[in-house]
Amino acid sequence: MKIAEIVSIANGKVICGEEQLNTDLTHAFSSDLLSDVLTINRTGILLITGVANLQTIRTAEMAEVSCILLVRNKRANQEMIDLARDNSLVIIESPISMFSASGRLYQHGIQPLY
Repeated sequence: MKIAEIVSIANGKVICGEEQLNTDLTHAFSSDLLSDVLTINRTGILLITGVANLQTIRTAEMAEVSCILLVRNKRANQEMIDLARDNSLVIIESPISMFSASGRLYQHGIQPLY
């Protein structure tokens, strides 16, 4: 699924990484426990989370996540955006819940990691 499709399905807004909207992602992982994200053994995934802080970006970088979908109207601050740009990460903000985002994306073909 293209990142542009993820944005549309999640009623999202791209905050950074607009140049990567044609990138394909096949798998997603939903979690607010950043320590769980570090257990991911696949690169290039979508992280769906409600944790909007600098540690989210650092964790995504270490786990080789390609795209972060911030749910529940969480907003990325400028420090997060700058670090995401430095690491070629896409950040999307969405008003919907993690449950809804995960379900909608699954219905449209994104695969879970577990």
